[in-house]
Amino acid sequence: MLKTGILNPNILALLARVRHTNTLVIADRGFPFWPQIETVDISLVDGIPRVLDVLNAVRANYVIGHAWMAEEFHGANNATTRMEFATAFDGVPLTFEPHVEFKKRVPHAIGLIRTGDTIQYANMIIESA
Repeated sequence: MLKTGILNPNILALLARVRHTNTLVIADRGFPFWPQIETVDISLVDGIPRVLDVLNAVRANYVIGHAWMAEEFHGANNATTRMEFATAFDGVPLTFEPHVEFKKRVPHAIGLIRTGDTIQYANMIIESA
């Protein structure tokens, strides 16, 4: 039995399939369903868990080479939220692009983890190094 780290077996199985340059989506509660890719839904209630909670857990066993978020994130969120995300991506190249372009990357991902996050445009795509 696992005692530390990620305990969710579906997330562990998803992470085990990630290889060099594969991508993984971590999304908020309102992100659309993508039938082309496996979705692990861990939403519980509004705000639990948060996208950053999942990112921080995943980073312990995942080397991020690059990440993408929607540029609309900047206008939809306050400075404190923007700084929290910037801190979480410390040392990771992060590209902001229009949300419509961001969503074009989603079908190419290995999978999607849906959270209960309510932060607007908190969705991210992380690429393994």
